[in-house]
Amino acid sequence: MSKQNESPYVSHVFVCTNDRGGKSRSCSDNNSPLIKSKLKDAVNGNGWKGKVRVSTSGCMGLCANGPNVMIYPQKIWFSEVSPDDVDEIVSAVKRIVADDEP
Repeated sequence: MSKQNESPYVSHVFVCTNDRGGKSRSCSDNNSPLIKSKLKDAVNGNGWKGKVRVSTSGCMGLCANGPNVMIYPQKIWFSEVSPDDVDEIVSAVKRIVADDEP
């Protein structure tokens, strides 16, 4: 039987890296694996390991607006993300982490 737990993270960042192999548009067409890598580097560089998790996501259903990045449980969604937008996403995460600190 499964156990329900509270997330150990202040925030969880999901980066869609879905790749449809050129058959139709997908988030990986626009460098989403690089976006994920840069976000992970920022989390580590800011000392947020254990507070913020960056994970790969499959299709979020809005490929035409991709790459897509979602931050939970804050319900923040970034679309049409490029590697140049990572600083904007990191700023959002920084505010979330700061709001969680006593």
